[in-house]
Amino acid sequence: MTELKKMNEEELYYAGDEQLYLKRLECKDMCAEYNSLKPSEEDRRIELINKIVGKAGKDVWIEQTFWCDYGFNIELGDYFYSNHNLVILDCAKVVFGKNCLVGPNCSFYTAGHPLDPEQRKNGLEFAKPITIGDNVWIGGNVVVMPGVTIGSDSVIGAGSVVTRNIPEGVVALGSPCRILRKINME
Repeated sequence: MTELKKMNEEELYYAGDEQLYLKRLECKDMCAEYNSLKPSEEDRRIELINKIVGKAGKDVWIEQTFWCDYGFNIELGDYFYSNHNLVILDCAKVVFGKNCLVGPNCSFYTAGHPLDPEQRKNGLEFAKPITIGDNVWIGGNVVVMPGVTIGSDSVIGAGSVVTRNIPEGVVALGSPCRILRKINME
């Protein structure tokens, strides 16, 4: 089984594999090109985002800078907006629903390392998907960890570290992120 297949099936995989390295390099070259564009080069920015990510809905906008590992594991719903300095380590799927807002300096990490020091020393990693529902607002400086799902209509407060699933329709914040209250939508 290839390391790419292991990565996609949430098994331990060797991140230093040449095929994975070349895919990351290709993606990072496109990200570097995207990040070097003038803000006024809107058409080229949209074109490149559509080349970098696996799926982009309509009216997707990512302020520069933007970095990701592979791109093909990222799905952005309609009306997605991210402010500056978005990082997505997309070794597994990262899916955003419709109408998502992401503040500046946010990071989404699907990649993790084993607790076993021998496995880490040998370059093994694992990856778990991240899913963000519709109508989610993620404040600035938020980190979302591997395997997390954030339910639709929720708000994640600035500076939060999201280590576990967050249900729909709540305000959650902190490090680790915890539910503060339900959102009254009446």
